[in-house]
Amino acid sequence: MEHIIDGVLRFQREVHPNNTALYRELAISQSPQAMFIGCADSRIVPEVFTGQGPGSLFVVRNAGNIIPPSSTIPGGVTASIEYAVSVLGIPDIIVCGHSGCGAMTALLNGAQALAKLPNVARWLHYADAALAAVNTDDAVDSIEARLQALVYENVLTQLDNLLTHPAVADAIHNKQLRVHGWVYDIGSGRVDNYDARIQQFVPLTAEAFADATPPV
Repeated sequence: MEHIIDGVLRFQREVHPNNTALYRELAISQSPQAMFIGCADSRIVPEVFTGQGPGSLFVVRNAGNIIPPSSTIPGGVTASIEYAVSVLGIPDIIVCGHSGCGAMTALLNGAQALAKLPNVARWLHYADAALAAVNTDDAVDSIEARLQALVYENVLTQLDNLLTHPAVADAIHNKQLRVHGWVYDIGSGRVDNYDARIQQFVPLTAEAFADATPPV
């Protein structure tokens, strides 16, 4: 804990004084450029691999970058999506999975891996459609390949769940919102981006910009 406290003190001493105008502005309001829904894994720091600073991303992180489908049951992810779209008017939502995801590994390993984690097990049911897709693909046989496939399928499943939220559906219909499906590879830094036009993941590049927004 000491090194975390040291980091706070260093921020107060060195970082904040050199950015006083920015923090004065952020103290009054926020206008993030995108919402980022990612995994709670400590190795995933959205602002670092996207090169963004304070105020740029509206971030939600949880085990497995899960988005529960819209329902009348309140939840933190649902409330954050509603606020981001309806109040902040965020124009882009990124759903990002990552390599070596522990949540997807547990889902792949089944009941035995989750026996002592009942809340995690219930939470990961929101990814059952992704697991079913991987289990029916005979071409995916090794553990490593199955995990990689599940990470990608889970992003697609969560995008489907995202589209059930009324605020999201309305904003897409009115061409006020785009959605994006990413997979971040920790070891290489590569990001694959889902292109809805060809229904495939492609490397994220400036020259081949694409998104996962379904056609209206």
